[in-house]
Amino acid sequence: MTQSRSSPAVRIQLTPMQIPEALPVGGLTFASTENMDAASCSLLLHPGHPSEMIVHVENFKSRPLQVNLSVEGNFPSEWCQIITDGNEIAPNKKMDVSLYFSIPDTFFEDQEAINSGKKDKLTLNFRSLVTVHIDQGTDNEEIHRSEYFDLYIRPYTAYMEFLPILYREIDFIGRFMKIFEQAFQPIIDSYNVMWANLDPLTSPQALLPFMAHWVAWQVDSVWDLQQQRRLIRRAVELYRWRGTRKGLRLYLHLYTGLPLDEHLPNEADKHISITEPFGPSFIIGDAQIGNAVLAGGQAYHFVVRLRSNISSGIINEQLIQRIIEQEKPAFCTYELTIENPPS
Repeated sequence: MTQSRSSPAVRIQLTPMQIPEALPVGGLTFASTENMDAASCSLLLHPGHPSEMIVHVENFKSRPLQVNLSVEGNFPSEWCQIITDGNEIAPNKKMDVSLYFSIPDTFFEDQEAINSGKKDKLTLNFRSLVTVHIDQGTDNEEIHRSEYFDLYIRPYTAYMEFLPILYREIDFIGRFMKIFEQAFQPIIDSYNVMWANLDPLTSPQALLPFMAHWVAWQVDSVWDLQQQRRLIRRAVELYRWRGTRKGLRLYLHLYTGLPLDEHLPNEADKHISITEPFGPSFIIGDAQIGNAVLAGGQAYHFVVRLRSNISSGIINEQLIQRIIEQEKPAFCTYELTIENPPS
């Protein structure tokens, strides 16, 4: 925290919210007490990451003061935004004003000074001060200025956290470590998200044919992208349950998006219903001529009924038949009923 010049009317104090650990000095000079004091009144800025300087204005007079703040410095004015709750300070009270600094995240890329053929150096250090106008526009107008404070623009580097505190206090090492971070961090980031490239639900579209080959799944253009992702991801499970009611229901669920309704005990109430039409078997004494059926129904026959909804859309009947023919045992017969939502 730093204090402004003495003033009979007000006192201005500055509190940076992000203090630089190192100051730009020549060579590998380690931090001294003077450098630490200078750093405490400076503000560190990272492109793309906002930072704040809090301005405390204390009123020493016995009457309320109307104050207006402005920021002066050798940096673009759009970098700083003044945020305050009001303009009046009660007698012997204090008002806090926030200077919100925001540097474009493309600061280093957009600098014309680093283009080829330029001899100018890239400016990373700026100076600024706060000007307080008291009772502006009246005969009692006063102007008070704070002490100068420095703005240091540095690229953010997480690699500094791996160094001892002694080396973090050297500005050159921070910028030097950023070179290694830009070179190696993309490789580390790719390794950290490798799992997403190996999951069909999140992998790039170009990798889907390769992943389908892993599980011997034939990619068909009739399926949209999301259906292909779900089918490839659960291909092994479909192989395991092929020829069963569970496997057919799972396949139809992945295509149509209809719920499995595993919590419903009654098969006929499910959105994907697969039933076997068994009737009462032949019972002596209860049978009537013309309606007695031996074995109670048609052998190896099942009925598939799909109850669509608005969210799932219209179901392609030909594709459903193709799925059933592929998944059912060869000796089975079936009936298909699709209840599409009314248009």
